[in-house]
Amino acid sequence: MSSLDRRTFLKTTAASLAVVPAARGLLPSSDDDPLGVRADFPVTETHTYLNTASVGPLPKQVRDAGVAYLDENMREPFAARRADTRDEARTRFAALFGAKPEEVAMLYSTSDGENIVANALDLRSGDNVVIDELHFTTTFVLYRALEKQKGIELRIVAQKNGRADIEDFDARIDGRTKLVSVAWVSNRNGYLENVRGLAELAHAKGTLLFADGVQALGHFPTSLREEGVDFVSCNSYKWLFSSFGAAPFFVREEHLDRVRPDRYGHGTAAEDLPHYQFEMHETARKYEYASAAFGTVYQLNAALEYLRSVGLDRIRNHTVALAQELRQGLVGLGFDTWTPAKNDSPIVSFAHGRDPREVRALLDEEGIVVTFREDGESVIRVGVALFNNRADVQKLLKTLARVA
Repeated sequence: MSSLDRRTFLKTTAASLAVVPAARGLLPSSDDDPLGVRADFPVTETHTYLNTASVGPLPKQVRDAGVAYLDENMREPFAARRADTRDEARTRFAALFGAKPEEVAMLYSTSDGENIVANALDLRSGDNVVIDELHFTTTFVLYRALEKQKGIELRIVAQKNGRADIEDFDARIDGRTKLVSVAWVSNRNGYLENVRGLAELAHAKGTLLFADGVQALGHFPTSLREEGVDFVSCNSYKWLFSSFGAAPFFVREEHLDRVRPDRYGHGTAAEDLPHYQFEMHETARKYEYASAAFGTVYQLNAALEYLRSVGLDRIRNHTVALAQELRQGLVGLGFDTWTPAKNDSPIVSFAHGRDPREVRALLDEEGIVVTFREDGESVIRVGVALFNNRADVQKLLKTLARVA
């Protein structure tokens, strides 16, 4: 692409930036490539990459959007810092995941969102927050700190056979419960939580539901408003296939007045008034206190359009079928799987039962990338993405059969 072409390209809307490369990349499907996307992911040329639950690889279209942004930033730095970039990303995210643009902010990390919510609840001594054992570490750290600072109680629902059931949450929620917080899909074992059922339970008991969506949004269709969840935070670098630094944060519009920002900056102000007074944003933009990570937001625009063009329903059907085939194969080999049967997420965790150094060396030798987790790296977590195929799953199973 020439310099002039790039400049023209970047000066069009972010919609053009996303739509053009995404449409170009989709190929006819085949048994080896059911969704017609493998050519878009160069990682498939060098690795059997089953680790999107850790970091999602960039498709070419997203990489191209990032390079186009960098080229613009190199030649016209001020022009590359476009004020509407986040607005385009929030609109595209809202359309894909069933929200209103006014309910979506672009933060920097998944944990930003839950910290904002926790701060806005005005937690006091005697209040409690209910979470479960399958949640991400940040949530434990946050509420343990608030136990010490404010005297709240953190109530932890025990997981049973890789599940955290609604009835167990029900038993821990009472009149002093200010928030129920869950991982929509657990980073530990891929358990897909029934957030709609939990939202109904939480609301019936007079409390609110926060869902960490970083392992959820991007691999199945959903409507945040229809699910009933009050708050959702996620990030760009896993199943949204962008770089680090853009974290969509959903706040149901009914709560926007209650959930105040936890910090302030020039981005919080909607309008300058006389005598250094300011009219503040009333939508979720009020949480965007500073400049965006513009390069990542450009990539996220392209990635969201790419996912839309492939189809979240197709991605869900493809990846869940592969994950369930993997789980069945692991059971057949005698491995102790931690992911429940008939779990509709693309993440599978299991105990390998060997010296992790031996297993890691074997997988490295075969070019298979997964994550080793839990105490002493005793558990392997596999994340099956849209670019994976049956050959990837069977290669992993064949390799693991050597240490079963």
